Amino acid sequence: MTITTEPVGALLRHWRERRRRSQLDVSIAAELSTRHLSCIETGRANPSRDMIRRLCDELDVPLRERNTIYLAGGYAPVHTERPFADLGAARTAIEAVLTGLEPNPALAVNVRWELLAANRATELFLGGAAGEPAQDGAGRPFNVLRATLHPEGLAAHVLNLAQWRAHVLRRVRRQLERTSAAGLAELLAELESYPAPPQSDQAAAPIAPDGPEHDLVVPLRLATEYGELALLYTTTVFGSPKDVTLDEIAIETFFPADPRTAALLQAAAGRPETSG
Repeated sequence: MTITTEPVGALLRHWRERRRRSQLDVSIAAELSTRHLSCIETGRANPSRDMIRRLCDELDVPLRERNTIYLAGGYAPVHTERPFADLGAARTAIEAVLTGLEPNPALAVNVRWELLAANRATELFLGGAAGEPAQDGAGRPFNVLRATLHPEGLAAHVLNLAQWRAHVLRRVRRQLERTSAAGLAELLAELESYPAPPQSDQAAAPIAPDGPEHDLVVPLRLATEYGELALLYTTTVFGSPKDVTLDEIAIETFFPADPRTAALLQAAAGRPETSG
């Protein structure tokens, strides 16, 4: 958790402004007067524990930052933070989801996209890093985005690198804006420092010559030993988490964007194709 010397009102004002919400809007939604909210933000009134909870709920403040706000208000932190290995039923659920999604690659990452767990299908593009938490060559936690965009990593195999890089950078910027998570600004700066690929890659090429799939979302187009994969991704998070670690976990799943990729994923998993 972050220790801060900022007063509780200043922290709440920071999150209100980050969410681009007016005092009037937030006060109505949180059921308090605009004057009371103004007094809290300027330090003329001290919010109760329940008031902090209501305002944090309304402003969608991440649980890690909520603990900081509680401390600044003179209260004990509310949300626990357990290691991934100690999440009990939640970890079991994550592992069951990852396994159940095969032959589609799926991985669990934290708010900084550090790998926590992955299924066997993820080896198609992450190799030996899939499965258990890992470190990179510099002894840092294995970072999925760093591995994807680093010129000595997966980038050489991404066929629409310029398009995918731009998409990833936008996503990290949005994540930083939403969470203000420690380490994200540094990760973004590092990713932006990697050599930019030429814009003449296959960004505009269709996924399939005879299909409109490429008009829907940005795919990841990847060259593998099994052939070219065109992958779409979805993100899954836990509803109503109470633990800081769980609040920061997302499951990223990659689905085939065309029939050819679906067949390749089935073949790589050693499974027969299923008829639709």
